[in-house]
Amino acid sequence: MRCDLLSARALRPLGAGVLLVAASVMLAGCGGGLNPFKSKKAEQPVGDSRPPEVIYGEAETLLNEQDWKDAAKKYEDVDVNHPYSTEARRAIVMSAYAYYKNGKYPEAISAGKRYLTLHPGTDEAPLAQNIIAMAYYDQVLDPKRDQTNARESLNAYETLVQRYPTSRYSAEARNRILILRNLLAANSMTIGRYYLRDHDYLAAINRFRDVVTEYQQTEQVEEALMRLTEAYLALGIVNEAETAAAVLGHNFPNSKWYQKSYSLLQKAGRSPHEHAGSWITQTFRGEGNPA
Repeated sequence: MRCDLLSARALRPLGAGVLLVAASVMLAGCGGGLNPFKSKKAEQPVGDSRPPEVIYGEAETLLNEQDWKDAAKKYEDVDVNHPYSTEARRAIVMSAYAYYKNGKYPEAISAGKRYLTLHPGTDEAPLAQNIIAMAYYDQVLDPKRDQTNARESLNAYETLVQRYPTSRYSAEARNRILILRNLLAANSMTIGRYYLRDHDYLAAINRFRDVVTEYQQTEQVEEALMRLTEAYLALGIVNEAETAAAVLGHNFPNSKWYQKSYSLLQKAGRSPHEHAGSWITQTFRGEGNPA
């Protein structure tokens, strides 16, 4: 094709519209093959093609500098650009740690869970489980608030102790399990007392029952048994009231809560007596939690 411009006289018979199209085609051909419609996006480099150990090293440097946000991003770059490398595996759990340190708890939990799904039996697995538990734990509020995070943290710490009992994190996990159990028991007691004051005795009993069955080793169980005595008496379910007081007296004879439950029964002309068919008796004898 000739690249010299045609004269206006030669193109005039074609009409103005065809003239513009023809001129555009000729200009494209005269541009040495340059395509004016080529996407600029395609010209941009995709990802980071540098060796994974180089990117991972940069992430380590950022972590040491406590630049948690950029460190997390850089660790993710390792996994995204070199998913099958040796560095990618540890980069996932380290991104979880960096997210946790940056207060990005949902991201930390997500990364930790992803690591455990992909690499459950590795040396870093206890660390990933611990990060998940800590991320939930740091979101725990006081006993009067919703305790979803406390339950999630408790489950995560219990899993940590069960799966990795000799890990470096297990001792702290056991301490936090005790704290969380007491917190959840206190939460149930707070709600149970509210129902009791509102004379919603069945709802109150369900909350106190949670404490007795799920958190029997906490300090809240003594009051829970006394409140069960109170609530069952209010409903006229005397056998359960007597049993609650009897179990309380047997296990905590010097408790102030036993004295209160004993006084409640005396006013009703009753006394503590353990009934074999009671769910309370079965629970404390280790016979399960009857429905």
